[in-house]
Amino acid sequence: MDVPALVEQARQGRPRAVARLISLVEGASPQLREVMAALAPLAGGAYVVGLTGSPGVGKSTSTSALVSAYRRAGKRVGVLAVDPSSPFSGGALLGDRVRMSDHASDPGVYIRSMATRGHLGGLAWAAPQAIRVLDAAGCDVILVETVGVGQSEVDIAGQADTTMVLLAPGMGDGIQAAKAGILEIGDVYVVNKADRDGADATARELNHMLGLGEARAPGDWRPPIVKTVAARGQGTDEVVEALEKHRAWSEEHGTLAERRRTRAAREVETIAVTRLRERIGDLRGDRRLSVLAERIVAGELDPYAAADELVAGVTGEEAGG
Repeated sequence: MDVPALVEQARQGRPRAVARLISLVEGASPQLREVMAALAPLAGGAYVVGLTGSPGVGKSTSTSALVSAYRRAGKRVGVLAVDPSSPFSGGALLGDRVRMSDHASDPGVYIRSMATRGHLGGLAWAAPQAIRVLDAAGCDVILVETVGVGQSEVDIAGQADTTMVLLAPGMGDGIQAAKAGILEIGDVYVVNKADRDGADATARELNHMLGLGEARAPGDWRPPIVKTVAARGQGTDEVVEALEKHRAWSEEHGTLAERRRTRAAREVETIAVTRLRERIGDLRGDRRLSVLAERIVAGELDPYAAADELVAGVTGEEAGG
């Protein structure tokens, strides 16, 4: 595969090239290193918005409404929808993205479903690299929609420039949000399905809970609460306005750059740990691991000392270091 040609085609906005690059990412292709090296100088211009919340709050409908709003503003939009995995095929269960079919023929929108493949936290392990592909392909805004699994959703905060948390009335979401810890990660809160009874009460409850959180100094960002009816497009412009305000605040106060540095550091750490795990995995049939296990069973060695020896054998470092 001609990686430079594929990257150039992706930069020209050709969906097939973008799809092939993301497939290389998902499949952990041997050419992935070459792909990432080619994309590195091209990425960094996109604004990444994460959407999270409990199942049934309308994340896909809200994502579709946001796509429409950004397209009206003339922006190219990428959507990375992270879905639950089939336990049999490993593929995304909701790969057809039925609710986003309105944008299927728009050349300024790229929509991709990714399977979590058992990864906790609502995000596929390959999501950071897929975001980089969409960024390099010229997307101005990248919307990352997570699985919606409740207490594992906090991973999105590590991948997005701005995190948007959706709730809906009548679902006990205020209490669930507090339990799940997502009240700490939201930059913008959206009460969707605001035409239902209880929407005002949900917004008040959410505002009260945010007020009980950590104290904010003057000038700190206070997450706004926006009410929407995404199915009818109501409130979407207000959501975009809130997102843009957070982006401007983040740029002014340096938190955007800090988030991106933290994101890059976490990605490097994940790749390094994955490589180390693969190398240790290769030792499972190795006699050295069997000997260490035998010594633990015999009481000659504790598991920590054995792990030190195992890691030393893989990395070439001295045991205990």
